[in-house]
Amino acid sequence: MLDQSAYRHCPACEATGSTQVNAYSPDPWSVADCDTCSFVFLRNPPDYEALEEDFAWEKTYLTKQDSSKGSTVFSPLARKVRVRLNMFRDQNRWFVKWFGTGGKVLDIGCGTGDRLAPSLVPYGIELSKALHARADAHMKARGGACVQGAGAETIWDFDPGMFDGIVMFSYLEHEAEVMKVLKGAHRALKDDGGVFIRVPNYSSLNRRVIGPKWCGFRYPDHVNYFTLQSLTNVAARAGFTTQLVNKLTLPVDDNISVLLRKIKT
Repeated sequence: MLDQSAYRHCPACEATGSTQVNAYSPDPWSVADCDTCSFVFLRNPPDYEALEEDFAWEKTYLTKQDSSKGSTVFSPLARKVRVRLNMFRDQNRWFVKWFGTGGKVLDIGCGTGDRLAPSLVPYGIELSKALHARADAHMKARGGACVQGAGAETIWDFDPGMFDGIVMFSYLEHEAEVMKVLKGAHRALKDDGGVFIRVPNYSSLNRRVIGPKWCGFRYPDHVNYFTLQSLTNVAARAGFTTQLVNKLTLPVDDNISVLLRKIKT
């Protein structure tokens, strides 16, 4: 186990003090609560090079998915409610509503690059070299492009106000530099644009009931564990308001979905 001096600061408020949550810290990983703002995070995440190769999403996803089978309790109920309400049956319908037909949309952690519907102009950032190659070809065919690199670094390469929308779908839980990527998104977004974020819901009833077996725990590639409150707080520090999208299912949902807008000055 790493000593305290090797642990990272809180990614939400930069405080140095944190307390390990022993139940959620299998050796050698240390999940902790920030002593200042209560944000929950992995204190000793791998560096970008390890995430790029050794812990690349396409190498770990199926293994982690199989290991969590049967661990959820309330998620079937949440799925039934979402279906009943027709929530995100076609997520691109919501993206077009929020970002506009023909809008330039940046998908951070875009995978293979096919998340965005043809009515949107797709741009992407992807850390995995293998997935980036596929995404770049797909996006260039539709007038966009994908850049290979870490989200918190690469987003600053785009022009200010370039995008109508930014999507962070199952991405922000992987990003060690939360504030840097959110501030970069604020810079790269048009004043009337929006940022869609979907992250695991640390406040879910599933996690409270089954604890360490919760499907949201993935070591070491999940480095942040958000509640609606902590996500709202970090978004506000980066200059955004937060609108909860899955309001009716949130208590029994393993994920939080929000839309961020720039705070009006």
